[in-house]
Amino acid sequence: MTKTAIAIRHLMFEDLGAFEPVLAAKGYALRYHDIGVHDLAQLRAQDPDLLFVLGGPIGAYEENLYPFLLEELALIEHRLQAKRPIFGICLGAQLMARALGSRVYPGPTKEIGFAPITLSAEGATSCLKHFKDANVLHWHGDTFDLPSGAVRLASTPICQNQAFAYGDHALAVQFHPEAGNIGFERWLIGHTMELSKADIDINQLREEGKQRLSQLGVQAAACLTEWLG
Repeated sequence: MTKTAIAIRHLMFEDLGAFEPVLAAKGYALRYHDIGVHDLAQLRAQDPDLLFVLGGPIGAYEENLYPFLLEELALIEHRLQAKRPIFGICLGAQLMARALGSRVYPGPTKEIGFAPITLSAEGATSCLKHFKDANVLHWHGDTFDLPSGAVRLASTPICQNQAFAYGDHALAVQFHPEAGNIGFERWLIGHTMELSKADIDINQLREEGKQRLSQLGVQAAACLTEWLG
């Protein structure tokens, strides 16, 4: 029987990237559920074998501006309670933290660009060990408190809670392990205003992406392969 994977996508160019070939190799049929296009009410929390919640440039606490967030939070909470596999990235990780009762709020500064993560003792034995000593891609301004019952897996000087596990079924990461070497230019175009306001050198970021994203794609594939088992 074919396994199903659904990815909740908030921006068309922030997709599963380097994770997609792993899912295909593992026998998953992948479908994107695009916010603003598809109705979240049609996505029952326990339907897919695997659920991803991807990134986006809005705050996990901005339901006054984006009412769909409340429905998305309820779906995530239901899935977490059911102990069904869920993987959150960036905004997805923040929504998972909020669904578990933690506060999400603006960090001390935006964290955009390539920089290493520091793995905790638990992180060093998790699937994130494949990113040890790697400069991963960061692209967020918000952060969150570690949820009760969660295990911190990684940190950076700017963001204490870069990644956490909640049981064996839930993994949340603030950085972008899925960003591969194909399609990065879309990020530079789509986030041009944010990069400009943050005084980020786009040419430098592009060149660093050329140097790092191919290898990061290999590490991401190894990470997801191990997590899926």
